[in-house]
Amino acid sequence: MTSLLVIIVLVLLAIALWQLTKIFDLSQVGEYRNSTQVADDKDNNTQGYLMFGFLAFIYIFTIYGLIVWGPLVLHTPASVHGPLIDDLMNVTWVLIFIVQAVTQVLLHYFAFKYRGKQGNKALYFADNNKLEVIWSVIPAIVLAGLILFGLYAWTNIMFIEDEEDTVTIELYAQQFNWTARYAGNDNVLGKANVRYIEGVNTLGVDVEDPYANDDVVSKELHIPKGKKIHFKMRSQDVLHSAYMPYFRAQMNCVPGMVTEFAFEPTYTTAEYRELPYMVAKVANINAIRTKKSAELVAKGETALDPYEFDFLLLCNKICGASHYNMQMKIVVDTPEDYAKWLKKQTTVTQEVKAEKLASQAPEEGAKTEAKAKDTAAITPAKEVKVAMK
Repeated sequence: MTSLLVIIVLVLLAIALWQLTKIFDLSQVGEYRNSTQVADDKDNNTQGYLMFGFLAFIYIFTIYGLIVWGPLVLHTPASVHGPLIDDLMNVTWVLIFIVQAVTQVLLHYFAFKYRGKQGNKALYFADNNKLEVIWSVIPAIVLAGLILFGLYAWTNIMFIEDEEDTVTIELYAQQFNWTARYAGNDNVLGKANVRYIEGVNTLGVDVEDPYANDDVVSKELHIPKGKKIHFKMRSQDVLHSAYMPYFRAQMNCVPGMVTEFAFEPTYTTAEYRELPYMVAKVANINAIRTKKSAELVAKGETALDPYEFDFLLLCNKICGASHYNMQMKIVVDTPEDYAKWLKKQTTVTQEVKAEKLASQAPEEGAKTEAKAKDTAAITPAKEVKVAMK
């Protein structure tokens, strides 16, 4: 009903504006009006000045956006390859801004300078080889430079040598959560297939594979600082994308195949929390949350918890209704703390064996109870037989 009323109001408003324009036209009787539907000098001048106004609006709004929203962009990268990604992005932004500024200024200037005037005729020429060379060669050189820079960055980031000392971790995506599987001491992940998914074995690990004996599964991603992490990614259902913004890392997780990415963390979680910009950011967020909490408490609702920064693994593909909530906490430890944490974890094979034992215990108990009942039922008969003898 509310939607219908809104539509009716909008329709009536449109009719009112239309009637007002008709009244305005009638009020101009006796004044000069161009009713030929062909632009005259006055129209062209007006359009030219409006184009300059639009040009000014573009750059004023751009500068305003940089001032207001500039601090919200990602700050210090937390991986070795992060600065290279930032450099590539910044060079691209600068080039785009320069080209956009030059072309837009020239476009609006020439549109005004050569606007239509009474008696003027447009000059037509078929081609200009010099201009063709200029606007073909210069963009080609710039784009070639960007492409070569991008290929250099891609090769440095994506190329993983076989002899490199890495930590192998699998990221397993499914609607709407992440699971991490660690390769263990042998640094080789055991085989896995969706056909093996059963009970606690939610990743479908082949527990008969010797390489799977030391594999560890966790719902919290721990990685060591200063060590290259080799991620292998799988998806159980739909297309997901493993996105770790502070590490400048992103890779699609595709059902039916394994994708890979590697990076080396340069800050522990504790160290990144102590960076001046992050301290200021957290303080600002908590000031906002404190104000909001006061409003909630006044309404009798629960106050918000204080915010503490954590690295996060997010999904950067719209994978369903709860896509926004598909995230996993990333903890960057020192190598010593990482080793201690990993040592405390239970392997997949241990979890599967424990589940089997737990399921067998009730069955054995039921068999023992049934046997006891049978024994109790048989005993009186024996006693009667003995008495008869």
